[in-house]
Amino acid sequence: MKDRHPELSVAILAGGMSSRMGKDKALIKIEGERIIDRLTKELACFGDVTLSVAHKNDYSYLGLKTVVDEHKETGPIEGIRSVLSVADSEYVFICASDMPFISKELVSYLAGYISSDYDCYVIADEDHIHPLCAIYSKKVLPVIEELIDEGSYRLREIFRKVRTKYVSLEFTTFDKNTVRNINTKEELREVRKPFVFCVSGYSDSGKTGLIVKLINEFISAGMTVGVIKHDGHDCHRDMPGSDTDRCREAGAIAAAVLSESSFSIYSKESKGEDELICRMKEMDSPPDVIILEGFKKSPHPKIEVVRKAVNPKSECDISTIICLVTDCISPESFERPVFGPEDIKGVFLCLKEYFDMEI
Repeated sequence: MKDRHPELSVAILAGGMSSRMGKDKALIKIEGERIIDRLTKELACFGDVTLSVAHKNDYSYLGLKTVVDEHKETGPIEGIRSVLSVADSEYVFICASDMPFISKELVSYLAGYISSDYDCYVIADEDHIHPLCAIYSKKVLPVIEELIDEGSYRLREIFRKVRTKYVSLEFTTFDKNTVRNINTKEELREVRKPFVFCVSGYSDSGKTGLIVKLINEFISAGMTVGVIKHDGHDCHRDMPGSDTDRCREAGAIAAAVLSESSFSIYSKESKGEDELICRMKEMDSPPDVIILEGFKKSPHPKIEVVRKAVNPKSECDISTIICLVTDCISPESFERPVFGPEDIKGVFLCLKEYFDMEI
């Protein structure tokens, strides 16, 4: 369904060289999904998404409208020019293909400022303005063409020559991460941490054993791991007769145990997996990888364990499955990678490829 701004279309600039990253940033995976795929799905509510590309067949698998840069080595100003020159709408929201956290809510918020008073609407924070998170009117096209002819490629020159509205993030509900660019491998590692996936399957299917073996693989690769277990039977208990058990039986809604090396908390209030993931992320040294044991219905990507002796068929949503670990389903009959229970190295390499891990 198209969003409520009929005068607005959207475009993604994907024609950069990605020289600092060393590979195409648009195809980098965040949480198992390519940035370009995340953006096109997020912005599809505004209608057709246009891609500005360096070469005609770049990202052709997306089946989107593309425009090819005519002026080479001019930077993003050429992408903006090419997008505006073919736009059917009066205004175009333009972002870069290395901004994975752009949201439709932010675009709608920015579009709320559209009026006859300005030609550009640019997001700004206390440190930077973001010309590649901005709405441009087709009225600025002659100015852009003039700047290119003059050899002036800085985007700020556009804003000096047209009526520009700077929209500050400071007084909104959006944080700076929403407009974050991923330019370097260091920045990529920071936003990716941690990798999160489930190991799901029926009770006694071998989930815990698989997790233990995968932990060893990650540790051997120099990575740290956290595990969150789903207790489907609500039977987790502290040791009977312990101090925390006695406090809980007396009616305490929460009890904690603290030692010099660790702590644990019991609470009657149920927590979803996302909140527990957030708590792990907030640790002084958060893990590089978080494995959720169980959580068959979770939207998080997952390895499903299927054993003939327990339940011989896959039960998870196929769209969430990374791979299958099984003793009874053949690779030819399943549309995701399939590994035997002992092929831990194969499962680990599959995870590495799925998350595009640089280990």
